Amino acid sequence: MKHIDFYFDPISPFAYLAFEQLPQALEGISYSVDYRPVLFAGLLAHWGQKGPAEIEPKRAWTFRHIHWMAQRHGIAVQTPAQHPFNPLALLRLALASAPQGRTPNRYVCEQVFRHVWRGAAAPNDPQRLTALQQQLAPLRDPASDAVKQELREATAAAVAKGVFGVPTFEVDGRMFWGFDSLDMLAAYLRGDAWFDAAHWDAASIAPPGVKR
Repeated sequence: MKHIDFYFDPISPFAYLAFEQLPQALEGISYSVDYRPVLFAGLLAHWGQKGPAEIEPKRAWTFRHIHWMAQRHGIAVQTPAQHPFNPLALLRLALASAPQGRTPNRYVCEQVFRHVWRGAAAPNDPQRLTALQQQLAPLRDPASDAVKQELREATAAAVAKGVFGVPTFEVDGRMFWGFDSLDMLAAYLRGDAWFDAAHWDAASIAPPGVKR
């Protein structure tokens, strides 16, 4: 059995699509998953990038693209009333729903993702956040300093491993980024010969011709 670390932030529509599609994409494969909440904005800040929603033409394309992909895969999606939004409350709630040092289970992550990407409502509406917290009944206080620090440490640990975006799937120290990497991830887990070290390593070598 292979183990997958799934790095996500519910602000990302691609992370939502990947979460919903994961069971179908990996059908017939023996695997386990740890769902690891991280702050996408923290990844972007570290690597010096802007998020897709911060570049207006890319923002428009992103939402067209995710709605097209959702209907192709039979995944329900509605754009939230505000996007981008601050996802800290949701990330902390997900972490607080697991014992300290553990990761949230799939049910918790599903409810957090669907809170954002179904219903076309505001993710940070106080009444909705209160209702979600009551539903999940977290084991710890999401607003505690311990949970806040846990999220900071989780994001820093992801950066240290080379995670630069969400969703990212880590298996055997190898990173698979994006919703469209699910087929590649499944091929690796099924033992596709392309992933022998020589192919994997050689494919990543492209000397830069320009540096900015």
